[in-house]
Amino acid sequence: MKQIPMLINGEWVGNETNEWLPVFNPSNGQQIAEIVRGNKEHVNAAVAAAQVAYERDEWKKVKPFERGQLLINLANHIRENAEQWSKLECEDVGKPISQARADVEAAARYFEFYGGAADKVMGDTIPIEEGILNATVLEPLGVTVHIIPWNYPLQIISRSVAAAIATGNAVIVKSAEDTPLTAHALSEWFAASNLPKGIFQHVTGIGPDVGGPLASHPNIQHVTFTGSLKTGVSVMKAAAENVVPVTLELGGKSPNIVFADANEERALEGVVRAIIQNAGQTCSAGSRLLIEEGYKEEFLSKLTTKFNELTIGPGSEDYDIGPILNKRQYDQIMKKIEVAKSDGKIISGGEAITIDGYEGGFYIQPTIIDGLEHGHSLAQEEIFGPVLTVFPFKDVEEAIRLANSTDYGLVAGIWTQNIDVAHYAASKVKSGQVFINNYGAAGGIQMPFGGYKKSGIGREKGFVALRNYTQIKNIAVKFSI
Repeated sequence: MKQIPMLINGEWVGNETNEWLPVFNPSNGQQIAEIVRGNKEHVNAAVAAAQVAYERDEWKKVKPFERGQLLINLANHIRENAEQWSKLECEDVGKPISQARADVEAAARYFEFYGGAADKVMGDTIPIEEGILNATVLEPLGVTVHIIPWNYPLQIISRSVAAAIATGNAVIVKSAEDTPLTAHALSEWFAASNLPKGIFQHVTGIGPDVGGPLASHPNIQHVTFTGSLKTGVSVMKAAAENVVPVTLELGGKSPNIVFADANEERALEGVVRAIIQNAGQTCSAGSRLLIEEGYKEEFLSKLTTKFNELTIGPGSEDYDIGPILNKRQYDQIMKKIEVAKSDGKIISGGEAITIDGYEGGFYIQPTIIDGLEHGHSLAQEEIFGPVLTVFPFKDVEEAIRLANSTDYGLVAGIWTQNIDVAHYAASKVKSGQVFINNYGAAGGIQMPFGGYKKSGIGREKGFVALRNYTQIKNIAVKFSI
């Protein structure tokens, strides 16, 4: 049994009380590892070490381009060992191996992108008056905390940690207790690198024991959190007690809006992929289909055929859809499907299945639900599974109204060949990302990602995310002869 320790102050740390938490492979339900059940004392030790490391001359003297080189070296390492990393992510999360490979490449691209940006984080000079030279300088915040979800552990660690280190911060990662394997692999690389000890640390455990104390710690300067709305609100409240900024990504109920003139094959493929990726356990999943009224039955018939052709099985064998993470998630999804059977109409899927040889895994057929009122809870709340709800619209105005009718605003897809309709709808949809005739854009490393409304606060990805981990200092110099 693989035991995963924490990395604190450059040392591998266990639990003096010998408390460990099991980690399971979602594909078969078998235990594959165990992690330290961290506690507040571990959090305090990690924060103290990060403070010291951040203030040391050893870190201050590392030039920006040298920080960048280190991150690019990590990107190269990930690519050179891509299959090993992919197997870890597949085993940990249960997702199809091809999707795990895409996640690994995305992680490498994050470290590469922010490695290249490390020496390009620049301030401005501002004209004031004759005899005053005024400039802004972007300085690191200090100790940043990164609380990671279980569905895309490697990608989400990489996108925030890379930006934070590139700008000169010390980082503490709290991985999800269900999916710690690739976080540990990153920890091993950082521990063996020439990065000063304490600049990258990894703590493990459950949210109340570790995540809460991290978010509320008085000596941190920023929290990045991806997860549920309820937990995100708790993180924000905890950080607010110390006037600490947060970057929150809290999910979505994202629509694909399909007009009758859409390129049918592209739209069908886009709608399917948007809801089945990682078995629908994706914050940006296209979980609502809004379709032009006169085109609904034709499109839905072809969509149902595609759903019925999808394959389901263990991630290692690269079926279209892998397992649900655990029984808790599975029960939640199946409960909502049962509600749909009474309040709406299941037109595809809607059942759990058992895979021979993988009876310990939790598998659900991809499901299409029709006939619900748009105000129904299943149309408003995240299901976080391979479940698509369908609603007709009469015209572009109704499509926009329906798209905007939830508390979320993370991603939207618009499918039409009419450029006027496409741009008009894009301008009116309240969503952090809008895709026209595509959905997701291959990870979009360079694209700012975040949401309107209750989908969160702030943006990750792209150059804009570097500002999350810096603060502006204005310096005004008066000179005269």
